[in-house]
Amino acid sequence: MQLHDVWFVLIAFLWTGYFFLEGFDFGIGVLTKLLARDRQEKRVLINTIGPVWDGNEVWLISAAGATFAAFPEWYATLFSGFYLPLLLILVCLILRGVAFEYRVKRPEERWQRNWEHTIFWTSLLPAVLWGVIFGNIVHGVKIDARKEYVGSLLDLLNPYALLGGLVTLTLFTFHGAVFASLKTVGDIRDRARRMAAVLGPVAAVAAVGFLGWTQADKGDSASLVAMVVAVVALVAALGANRLGREGWAFAFSGLTVVAAVTMLFLTLFPNVMPSTLNESWNLTVSNAASSPYTLKIMTWGAGFAAPLVMLYQGWTYWVFRKRIGTQHIAEAH
Repeated sequence: MQLHDVWFVLIAFLWTGYFFLEGFDFGIGVLTKLLARDRQEKRVLINTIGPVWDGNEVWLISAAGATFAAFPEWYATLFSGFYLPLLLILVCLILRGVAFEYRVKRPEERWQRNWEHTIFWTSLLPAVLWGVIFGNIVHGVKIDARKEYVGSLLDLLNPYALLGGLVTLTLFTFHGAVFASLKTVGDIRDRARRMAAVLGPVAAVAAVGFLGWTQADKGDSASLVAMVVAVVALVAALGANRLGREGWAFAFSGLTVVAAVTMLFLTLFPNVMPSTLNESWNLTVSNAASSPYTLKIMTWGAGFAAPLVMLYQGWTYWVFRKRIGTQHIAEAH
């Protein structure tokens, strides 16, 4: 295995970790409207991810930075061709962070309500857009001989990509509901389990359709195994949720996300962005990669820094592992 293959695997790992962690993070944001009955319950949900949401986004920064350094041609084509959806995601992530911090800075009802609306929409939109973006990456887009995207914004809104957006939205919201049941106590915990029981089958139908389409179009035996793991894990998550085993339900819902993203990267390799105009114009791990010396230096740096970051983030989750409920929320001033 050459270094550009190693870095493709590492970038796939970073995106998988990001979707696993930010998936339930976005799901919690969506559930502040669907699950919470009042402001106190919204505060409970937000506090379940309060210590970790910004750390989850480190995985996105790392994935984008690694793509820029290891595959500059991929980065250039992706971030120029998908400029508008990626810009919208960036704006949402900025506003979402501001909303978490500013919603309680003033006591006025209108002030807090507006920031709560912001949390909902800036969680929902990225959850959809990431599915649309990765659907287009896997399916292929209009790339010419100069490795430039020559399509339009409407070309990105094709049925396959839109189905991908539906999958990420429903799967992340289900993942968030399972996480909420794992991290809360009392009535909100029970309602989170019931919400997960409703969302799970919807996510399953969408995921089976999308992954089945992917397998039929570009799959092989390895991607088929990943697809089966994703479907079985989702069914197991629903079963564990029904039995009240929140820890197992969360583990299986997370495995569903991991297996689904893994399948997408398995069907993509050795391409990083296929061209729908001419297969010889595909961006691949070899023609989009940096020089071997650059990849070698990056490998040494990543080998040192990545374990430290993962240990620190794991420690953060361990410290804030306790459940919370409305009784733990102080009265607003």
